[in-house]
Parts: sequence; structure tokens; C-alpha cells
Amino acid sequence: MRHNKKIIAIAAMSAIVIFIQCSKTFKKGEQIGAEEEQSGIEKKKSLIAQGKETFRFDTFGDEDFWSGLLHIDKAIAGELNGGFGPGVSPAAALGIGLKVDVDALPAEIREGIISHSIDLNDPAITLALLKLNSVVGVKGNFNQEGTLQSIGITCAVCHSTVDNSFIDGIGKRLDGWPNRDLDVGGIISLTDNALPIANLLHVSEPTLRNVLDLWGPGKFSAILFMDGQAFNPNNGKVAANLIPAAFGLKGIDLTTYTGWGDISYWNAFVANLEMHGKGNFSDPRLNDPKYPIAVENGFYNVTNNPDLITSKLPALREYQHSIDAPKPPAGSYNVAAAGRGKGIFLSKAKCASCHSLPLLADNKLHTAAEMGIDDFDAMRSPTGKYRTTPLGGLFTRAKGGFFHDGRFATLSDVINHYNDHFSLNLTASEKQDLEQYLRSL
Repeated sequence: MRHNKKIIAIAAMSAIVIFIQCSKTFKKGEQIGAEEEQSGIEKKKSLIAQGKETFRFDTFGDEDFWSGLLHIDKAIAGELNGGFGPGVSPAAALGIGLKVDVDALPAEIREGIISHSIDLNDPAITLALLKLNSVVGVKGNFNQEGTLQSIGITCAVCHSTVDNSFIDGIGKRLDGWPNRDLDVGGIISLTDNALPIANLLHVSEPTLRNVLDLWGPGKFSAILFMDGQAFNPNNGKVAANLIPAAFGLKGIDLTTYTGWGDISYWNAFVANLEMHGKGNFSDPRLNDPKYPIAVENGFYNVTNNPDLITSKLPALREYQHSIDAPKPPAGSYNVAAAGRGKGIFLSKAKCASCHSLPLLADNKLHTAAEMGIDDFDAMRSPTGKYRTTPLGGLFTRAKGGFFHDGRFATLSDVINHYNDHFSLNLTASEKQDLEQYLRSL
């Protein structure tokens, strides 16, 4: 009996020791897990910060195109500052949709603008703003004497704007918002050397300048430089698409109107082929007779050494995925009507069949026939279809119209189109409530 008690005591002590050791091991494992999680969070924050810097300030070496070839730096400076022509004053820059980051302006500059002691019609002031790195999406490079040597553009030139909190065109940055004021064609037209682009497209220089002028604010024709199609034969209008939003894209598989690829694919496409940065890019789909410009110029397989783009794509994606769709300002829609409109959106109007919650998109491609529109832009893409655009932050995209090319001037026009196309039989009050819901997104 005494022997049995001894065995039981030893077993109990062993169990206690094992429990203590397991507890220590569990706590140690728990601590390691927490440290790894914290490390992961810190790494993600670091990646987002890198991506933010890239998005705002990295030109990917595109100065050779915008300055070396097009001489846009000299056009900005003007003859009195070592360039050519009248130069581009701050007033003229704001007039073609460029924006200025008020947080980059010293107090004396802000005070001078308000008091009018700083002349916004003087191109020399534009150079001063570039030195401050305050022109959103435009990076100036200066020598030690303070002379502008070159300029390049960044992602932010098209995909950021400002809140106009200082004056129109000057305010706090709004990254990811589409700059629907930006006249991309007007900026390119500043060049005194448009012939290389005209030759690329096999058109005369006057024809090129006419097309650039027709784009207008907030539009750009990325695929023009692949297929050379400047006009939509279905309506005779210039073939340019609205600058899209770069926010609210987390969870969205295809980031372009016609589903060319995911966010990193399109960032690489734009950085290499549209911004004319120096990186590596490959897409065999562009080696196709439907893209004669791309085939002729080898755009389907671009290589540069060093590659200034590819390594930055993961951080750029993380930053863009961190930008949530903004909420519309209070008072910009009727709350009660929007509540009723949501019910219509989810049921009778059938909007949610494509714009499903929570993404307000279905990550699917749709034929032009499904949407009740022509297939011109769809057929210019490798997919031959249109993707469903996420609707978050819709209020930021009201300027310039809706759909990829702005064909519908108002939300009411969009609602009427789908009401007719799908025979929804929405009443006038249902249409109004649905519009208020769309305004609330």
C-alpha cells in the first residue's frame, strides 16, 4: 500500500512538472506567435509606406521621355527661364488640371498667394513650386544652381487630386481619387517635338494634336498607343476613356474597364508603356495584329537594365489596396431616400446581380450585349468584354460622366439606360431613391 502511494506521488509530481513545462512552452509559443504577427504588421506598414512614396514621387526614370524627347521641362520653364515659348504659369498649370499640395508649401508661399504678392501668372513661380515638390504627380529635377534639368511624372498625376481647401487646385492630397480635371492631351501638346509620337502612330503632327485636343479634361487613351485607333466608329467620337479611381481596389481582381489584368499587371503596363518609365514588361497578347503599334515597337516584350519598375510593384499594390473608397460628404444625398434606394438596388433594379455587396462588384467580365452598349472598347482589349466597375466612392467620379467613356452624363441617365435595357419598369420615385442610394456609396 505504501509502495502504491509512493508511485501515485511520483506520478502526480511528474504531471505537475509536465504541466508547468507545457504551460511554459505554450506561453513561449504564444509569445513567438504574437511577435511574428507584430512583425508581419510592421512589415506591411513599411511596404505601404514604400508604396505611398512610389505612388507620389517615383517617375521610374521617365524623364528621358517627358524631357529628353518631348522637352516638357523647357515648355514649362519658358523662354525667359531657359526654355521655349511663354512658359507655364501656376494659373495655366491649374487651368489644365494640375494640382498643388498645400502641405508642401511654406507659410510665406501660402501667405504670398493669398495676398497676391506672389504672381500666379509667372512661370518662374511654377519652377519654385516644382522645387518644393508640391506639384502633384510632377517631379522636377534641378541642378546645384537651381536650374530645372528635367521633369518626370508619377502615378499621382492622374490618380490623385486635392481637396481645394486652400484655393481651387491647391489643397490637401487625395490619393487614389481620379483627377477628372487633368488635360493629359493638353500637357502632351506643350511639346515642340510631337513628330516622334505622330510617327509612332503613323499620322501627321496636326492630326495628332487635334486628337490630343479632343480628349479633353479627365480622359486618356491608353490603348491608342497599342492599336492606333483614335475614334470610335460607332459614334464618331474620340476614343478616350475616363481616368479611373485607384482607391477601393482591394479584393478587385481586374482593375481596368476591360479587364486587362490585376493591379500589378496594369501598374507595370502603365509605368512602362504610358509613362515611359524604364522597366521590364512582357505580355504576349500584345504581339497580335490587332495591336499594330505594339507589334511594330516591341511593346509586348520591353526590357531595361536596370529595371526601375518591377521591384516596386508589390509595395505599390499594398499602398493602393490600403486606400479605401471615400465616403460622400454629409448632406450630399437624402439619407431616407438612399435607404429606400438600397432596397431597390438589391431587388427590383437588379443592380446587385453585378454590383454585389460588399465589393459592389462581381469580379466578372460581361459582354457589351449584357450591358446594352457597343463593344468598341471591349474588343480593343484581350478579353473582348467589360468588367464590373466597383461603385465605392462613386461621387468622386461624377465629373466627366459615367461608364468607361463618360457616355452617360448623369446617374439618372445610367438608371434610365438600365431601366430600358432590362425592362425594369421602375417608377419615377423608385428611380429617384435609387439615385440617392448611388450618391451615398
